[in-house]
Amino acid sequence: MWPCKILCCILTLPNKCSFPTRHSTLCFTLALNGEKTSVKIKCLKLVFDCFPYHANLTHFSPLFLSVLVKFNNCAGNKGVRYETNSLDFKVRADGTLFAAHHLQVPSKQLILVVTAWDPQSLGTWEAMVRFLVADKSQHNGHKPKGRKALPGELVQQQSDTLLPWRQHQSANGLRRQKRDWVIPPINVPENSRGPFPQQLVRIRSDKDKEIHIRYSITGVGADQPPMEVFNIDPVSGRMYVTRPMDREERASYHLRAHAVDMNGNKVENPIDLYIYVIDMNDNRPEFINQVYNGSVDEGSKPGTYVMTVTANDADDATTANGMVRYRIVTQTPQSPSQNMFTINSETGDIVTVAAGLDREKVQQYIVIVQATDMEGNLNYGLSNTATAIITVTDVNDNPPEFTTSTYSGEVPENRVEVVVANLTVLDRDQPHSPNWNAIYRIISGDPSGHFTIRTDPVTNEGMVTVVKAVDYEMNRAFMLTVMVSNQAPLASGIQMSFQSTAGVTISVTDVNEAPYFPTNHKLIRLEEGVPTGTVLTTFSAVDPDRFMQQAVRYSKLSDPANWLNINATNGQITTAAVLDRESDYIKNNVYEATFLAADNGIPPASGTGTLQIYLIDINDNAPELLPKEAQICEKPNLNVINITAADADIDPNVGPFVFELPSVPSAVRKNWTISRLNGDYAQLSLRIMYLEAGVYDVPIIVTDSGNPPLYNTSVIKVKVCPCDENGDCTTIGAVAAAGLGTGAIIAILICIIILLTMVLLFVVWMKRREKERHTKQLLIDPEDDVRDNILKYDEEGGGEEDQDYDLSQLQQPETMDHVLNKTPGVRRVDERPIGAEPQYPIRPVIPHPGDIGDFINEGLRAADNDPTAPPYDSLLVFDYEGSGSTAGSVSSLNSSSSGDQDYDYLNDWGPRFKKLADMYGGGEED
Repeated sequence: MWPCKILCCILTLPNKCSFPTRHSTLCFTLALNGEKTSVKIKCLKLVFDCFPYHANLTHFSPLFLSVLVKFNNCAGNKGVRYETNSLDFKVRADGTLFAAHHLQVPSKQLILVVTAWDPQSLGTWEAMVRFLVADKSQHNGHKPKGRKALPGELVQQQSDTLLPWRQHQSANGLRRQKRDWVIPPINVPENSRGPFPQQLVRIRSDKDKEIHIRYSITGVGADQPPMEVFNIDPVSGRMYVTRPMDREERASYHLRAHAVDMNGNKVENPIDLYIYVIDMNDNRPEFINQVYNGSVDEGSKPGTYVMTVTANDADDATTANGMVRYRIVTQTPQSPSQNMFTINSETGDIVTVAAGLDREKVQQYIVIVQATDMEGNLNYGLSNTATAIITVTDVNDNPPEFTTSTYSGEVPENRVEVVVANLTVLDRDQPHSPNWNAIYRIISGDPSGHFTIRTDPVTNEGMVTVVKAVDYEMNRAFMLTVMVSNQAPLASGIQMSFQSTAGVTISVTDVNEAPYFPTNHKLIRLEEGVPTGTVLTTFSAVDPDRFMQQAVRYSKLSDPANWLNINATNGQITTAAVLDRESDYIKNNVYEATFLAADNGIPPASGTGTLQIYLIDINDNAPELLPKEAQICEKPNLNVINITAADADIDPNVGPFVFELPSVPSAVRKNWTISRLNGDYAQLSLRIMYLEAGVYDVPIIVTDSGNPPLYNTSVIKVKVCPCDENGDCTTIGAVAAAGLGTGAIIAILICIIILLTMVLLFVVWMKRREKERHTKQLLIDPEDDVRDNILKYDEEGGGEEDQDYDLSQLQQPETMDHVLNKTPGVRRVDERPIGAEPQYPIRPVIPHPGDIGDFINEGLRAADNDPTAPPYDSLLVFDYEGSGSTAGSVSSLNSSSSGDQDYDYLNDWGPRFKKLADMYGGGEED
């Protein structure tokens, strides 16, 4: 049994489509206890999101809840299956939703989700049905026992005091099961000025007469953020709002009311309270952008879409507070009409409303758009404005036109990539756009394709350019017809202008052209070896300047072998030497020579031609035997010599070759024999059983297969040597094969030993001689030596008195800067003079008695010229001489020659010591 009352049904189908209208009415047929009642429920906002699917709820059963949901997928719903998310309900194939068994539904909402599934397209759609049910007795109009219901009581209680918890008792005194009311939503206007707290509603239970009850509320706005927006008097049950509400901040609140006794025990089940904030027009429409940019083609027809402007209002869009309407306030410029555009008041679409858009006159419009809420009521609504900039885009409505009907130009013959004429055009469309860029075509007058017209990307001019050389002798002038168009096609209805076609006259000027050889490269064939002076061919050139009387002269430009001559006037080619095919200048039997043909024009011009001579081979080269040297064992049948021949000619003047031994001398055929292998190879071997080791010159006659054949007698040097068991020459045998006997080899070895012994003795003698030279004493006795000698003593000093000397003056300075920087002519005695050291003569190892005098003179001369030889004769500078000397004057020292020393022997030393003998020896005579 369903002791319930249907209050409201809300249907939502979440798929992507919209129902045509926002307000729709659904009809329900209620069948309770066998009585059918038709009820029309108007849903304020029913949105179908399942386009093209539709759902209808049709009827209810008294025992089983039955809802018929119909889907239309435009294909007859073939194979569509249905199911629900609850085990208590099922869906038949026709879409009927029914209860699977008897249910006891509590007094609260019931939500079911019905799913339609198409197995062919694998698409699924869902419909959510929510039922809010109430007490059946109230639906039937029964009044609870013990209490009278006054007319209008329910309405009054809902407006002032809510009794969500009602007790009912049957006639036999049994207490019936408790059912809950569904509290209608509580509406609170936003931006209320108070005073606060402001009472919203009073909630009470009918048990408050029996026990003391405490009321409380929970939820967002009560005990959850935002906190304490609502509160309730725990005793009276009056609920208050504590501050102004803002619908744009939060549009609704869901609270739960609780009733407990003084001990905190639950007296009633919690009840849901829905509080909705009523919208006020407190927000001005705001455009998404302050400036909108759009464009429209010039010449567009009225009704052409331009752009869409959008303004959003934070107020409730389902009320007039959030319903925005648009209008155009101003248009700048107002040409050609002040109302060139209009705007859809609801969607914000801007479209053209008048004809006459011309970019060449007006390129841009500035439109001020106003958005007003309250459905556009200017008296009560709030407004805002935005700027729409509409650019008139160019279309190709102006064909390009030549500035003049004829053009002219001039071009020299044989020149390419030359600009002959510049074609200027006028186009009023937007510059540097496809509607302005010009494309030029040559319609007639150039069948051979000598010219093309290229477009200058900056000036849009057409440049007539030569791409194929023109010949004055063929065409002296060209009459071209050219046409110009744009990259983009002309707009619909626009025709080409007569001025889009023009004529171009091009004159060709004659220039001196170079002579050319008609056949280049020219190939001739002849046999090699033709005699000198033979006429080969006439290699003549042609002067293309038919209208000029000019002479052509010929000369050689390249003749690697200097084999050819050319006649300077007629180009006749003759041989200057014998042509040899086997020459290094021949490549693949072809000889190439290059000739020059020059005219006498102003300026002169010349051309070149190549003559190729293919030389046919003749048998003019005898074959040569290969190899030139070989070796063989002194006994036959151990090895042989393979021989062949080389011929500089080519087939058929080469092999097969014939190899044979000459009959003279007779020893050749007696000792040797030749056996033929093939046409190019033969074998030379010993005929006798043994041939003494040595080198033998074997002459062999080789004949080729030319016509007539040529032969050549070549000599091959054959080394005959003893061989080992492998057939290889032994070392001794190789020497013997060189032509030396055993006695000669022994003699050579003895000579080598003697030579080495002599070299060794000479080295020992030289070492001994060097030692004697170093140990040789002076010619005179040391006691008779009058030269002062430097005596070296091992003593280091006489005591402490010797330690005060400055020994640094006796050392060789490391650098010579202080010497080089001194004044010339002033030097210290202990300094070594700076200068090139003379080269003293080298004393011969074995001196000759007659050379000793020369050696002494040369040494003396070198010593006199040596500034570095001690003692150093120089000006002595003493910076400090001391305060005095304990020694006396040196003037008392006298030189005396008295003594027992006899110096007469100096006279026996020769004229070189005469001066010394006169100084010492002659004193006594005086």
